Amino acid sequence: MVKSPSRAESAAAAKVAAAESSAESAAAKQASESAAQSAEGIVRLVTLEARVCREWEGESALAEVPKALMRRTARLWVDVCDGTPELKTRLAGILGFHPLLAEDIAERDQRAKIEQVGDMLHLVMFSLGFDDGEIYERELDFVLGGRFLLTNHSKWWDPRATRHLRSGVAEVLAKGPDHLLWALSDDVIDSYFPILDLLGDEIDALEDQVVTHSDRTLLERLFELKRSLIQIRRVTSPQREMFNLLSSREEKVISVEERLYFRDAYDHLIRLTDELDTYRELASATLETYLSTVNNNLSLIMKRLTGVTVVVAGIGAIGGIFGMSEAQAAFRFDEGPGFWIVAFGSLMLAGIAAGVLRKMDWI
Repeated sequence: MVKSPSRAESAAAAKVAAAESSAESAAAKQASESAAQSAEGIVRLVTLEARVCREWEGESALAEVPKALMRRTARLWVDVCDGTPELKTRLAGILGFHPLLAEDIAERDQRAKIEQVGDMLHLVMFSLGFDDGEIYERELDFVLGGRFLLTNHSKWWDPRATRHLRSGVAEVLAKGPDHLLWALSDDVIDSYFPILDLLGDEIDALEDQVVTHSDRTLLERLFELKRSLIQIRRVTSPQREMFNLLSSREEKVISVEERLYFRDAYDHLIRLTDELDTYRELASATLETYLSTVNNNLSLIMKRLTGVTVVVAGIGAIGGIFGMSEAQAAFRFDEGPGFWIVAFGSLMLAGIAAGVLRKMDWI
């Protein structure tokens, strides 16, 4: 006889099924929210208040921003990664951006610049990458307010992986949003140097190759290097002036103590542009060396061809004067010795000419 389950067992089974169904529903909801967030971009918020650092992400971060702004002692870092124009426009409205500033943040098609909009500073920088011998650049937007810093970037740059933030955001943000701006921008500037060193090593290698052998591939790579150096120059040159202003001009959102840090970043950019100019000159000198080598090789080939022409033309001239069939008549021989005398004499003169040209290093 089969025993039927009791009411307690049935209730427990129903509770387990309900719990499993609730867990599956929560997981599905979380997956759906993650997919929607990935499509719109990622918004992260870090607040520091009374030495307590808290973090939010997604819709909760957007909902917390206006609340944190109302707390006068709170310091904020709002980080937007791969955000859509709609998301960035929404966030700009929460932070109280000027419409033109909101448009610049949403479009992300700016040159490297520094711009003051009201009580806020808008900085546009570029992170550089080096892959398969080519330079690629990504725009970075920084908006610095009195108590917050907004960073807007693509997924190819991770601000949390910068060396100044490896020990955490709280320590940097405790010194102010302007110090956080310096920490992130300083890491961007320092990331230029390894790329420039790689290009410098390649230029040195090409200098050695130019002397040993010159081909079309080497010339194409030289032109690519010159374009890469020009691209780096186009990115870094405006930034040098930007940090010069940040280190010397009085700004409400940058404290006097932080100007020294921006001065250090400005010194790094000076050293970077000096090295960049040096590598550009080396690349130009290598290109000139290549052209000189090609011209020298062409001159050498022309000398060789001229020497061969002298030898062959001498034999042809003798053959043309005597006509060979008339050689025996010219020497008044009835049979063949006249031909052999002219042929032997032609070879002797050709050998003498070849010896002289060989001594002159023409053949």
